[in-house]
Amino acid sequence: MDLESKWIRDIQRHGDRAQASAEALIGAYYNEIYVFAYRQTGHKEDAMDLTQDIFLAVLRALPRFDRHKAGFRTWLYRIAANKSIDRRRRFRPVTVPLDGLELPLPEEFTQQLQDRQLLAQVEAYVARQDPQLQAVFRLHLYGDKSFPEIAAILGLGESAVKSQYYRLLGRLRKEFSHE
Repeated sequence: MDLESKWIRDIQRHGDRAQASAEALIGAYYNEIYVFAYRQTGHKEDAMDLTQDIFLAVLRALPRFDRHKAGFRTWLYRIAANKSIDRRRRFRPVTVPLDGLELPLPEEFTQQLQDRQLLAQVEAYVARQDPQLQAVFRLHLYGDKSFPEIAAILGLGESAVKSQYYRLLGRLRKEFSHE
């Protein structure tokens, strides 16, 4: 039995008393999940909060984890994707007025603002989609997961995952192209 399975079994059997196993399991995946969260939030503090939410949900749900249905990493990313979607639903962008700026803005800075604005618009558009479609998008874009990995995480066929992803990209192109 590998260490991961030992930690999981210990947590499932002993709950809160298996603190060492819980810490070891979280430590094994923390950086990977933090990177996934950071790619979605773009802010250190938000990524840390999202990562914490993900691991709290994992520890709460771990008693119901069944390694025969999915591998732990697959199950972990399913929870991470769902928590990311939940977080995005609560997200309300804060706008900062640029009225007080007296100096002309450098072109590069202006382009960065436009890119951020476009990203915020794309995120808002994706956040209005079906949660499963959001999960496909987020796992591929922010989690660097392949279509077969996403299919396994979400319990879907690979062709369905590809179809959903590329249909969404088509809608994004149509919605946000400036031609």
